[in-house]
Amino acid sequence: MDFNLNEAIEAANQVVHSKFNRKLTDLEIAIVKGAWQREDYDTIAAKHQYATTYISQDVAPKFWKLLSDALGEKVKKSNFKEALKRYWEKQSFSEVGRNLQVLAGAEGDKQTSRNIASNKEDSLKQNTQIQQERSQIEKNEVSKIEVYVERPPIESLCYEHILQPGSLIRIKAPSLMGKTYLMTRVLSQVVEKDYSIVYLSFKLADRSIHFTNLNKFLRWFCINISRELRLPVELDEYWDEEGIGSKVSCTTYFEEYLLTELTNPLVLCLDDVDLLFPHPEIYEDFFGLLRSWYEKARSRRLWQKLRLAILHSTDVYIQLNINQSPFNVGLPIELSEFTQEQVLALSQQHGLAIASNSVAQLMELLGGHPYLLELAFAHLKSHPDITVEQLLAEAPTEAGIYRPHLWKYWLDLQEHLKLAAAFQQVIHTHHPVQIEPISAYQLQSMGLVKLAGNKVQPRCNLYRQYFQMRLSSDEQT
Repeated sequence: MDFNLNEAIEAANQVVHSKFNRKLTDLEIAIVKGAWQREDYDTIAAKHQYATTYISQDVAPKFWKLLSDALGEKVKKSNFKEALKRYWEKQSFSEVGRNLQVLAGAEGDKQTSRNIASNKEDSLKQNTQIQQERSQIEKNEVSKIEVYVERPPIESLCYEHILQPGSLIRIKAPSLMGKTYLMTRVLSQVVEKDYSIVYLSFKLADRSIHFTNLNKFLRWFCINISRELRLPVELDEYWDEEGIGSKVSCTTYFEEYLLTELTNPLVLCLDDVDLLFPHPEIYEDFFGLLRSWYEKARSRRLWQKLRLAILHSTDVYIQLNINQSPFNVGLPIELSEFTQEQVLALSQQHGLAIASNSVAQLMELLGGHPYLLELAFAHLKSHPDITVEQLLAEAPTEAGIYRPHLWKYWLDLQEHLKLAAAFQQVIHTHHPVQIEPISAYQLQSMGLVKLAGNKVQPRCNLYRQYFQMRLSSDEQT
């Protein structure tokens, strides 16, 4: 049996109940589901209509601590699958042992005992084989997406390119526009080729530790890839910062260990790489390293095993040597908003029969924003008594379903008053406006604005209406 999401929830319920005599709460189960699907706390909070800080700073830390205490090991969002899987495998094997003991007690002769011992050995071998043979979910930890709208021909382009030796893909789109969903979809096809797949978000790095110098970052990078591949971490065997430097050490670790250990190609998908952009002491060398690996694939068969996918939210404004940048090679993909046909397809996947004029009303407020539309359709499906008109009327208010999402943006703007002032310029004009370039870049990265030449405008009318009210009221107080 494969270790899947349902098994993970059952295992968590079982171990918590055995230690603390209680079951998981609905919100704790929601956190498990969201973490399994690689959702960040913003997304989990928005889906279940909670404040992000309540999830990220209260419920989630307490839940991971609860699991840590129950399992007897440190558990966090990045490793909970492996921890629960170990518990599940232990329980499964214990069950096999108990069954064999019952069978042994029922048979008295020596020959039967020898057969039982043989059966036990076979069961042990079978259990070991199960651990070694990673299932589709275990190999890439890519969850199945129940709702997904195709963006042809992007999916087929990405898939076909990944199959090419030494390939590199660059996917750019603002926050919450579907980069992760797209890549998850593509990787679910690639896994059929029996490739090894590692999906690593730089959000998992501790900025105060791993973003302080290149050596710490590269060691974090290699450790996480080893863990995702379920290979022992062998950094001490290959790492010599003083002798050969961290870049050569990292390259050696890949060349002499990771790529050598793997029989089939490795797809390395790096998400949220723009988190490195404020750290030139790291990104200059790291991005140069990625480019050098891409170039190695031209002449070295071993490096052709490596297939890179780089996901980022904004244009690459950082200064990089043109010959040392991974952002001017490979296949570039830029995601746009959904068309009306795609919005209709999304509503139908939710089992909704929404009239075309209602879809037009939704798009008038939300544009073709995948995340906002997904929230709307999920809410309409779970609240059949709510009409599209009612949802739209409340949407830009504190009573609407987007309050957690909008509140997060508002809190971000309160911490960056210069950015709030720039955004206020944008929302109070009904045509694209030119603002200071860095502010434009930051607002686009957040997903609040979209570019129109050298000018910007709100990404959707929901943001315009809500923040016209919110920022104006802040000024008056």
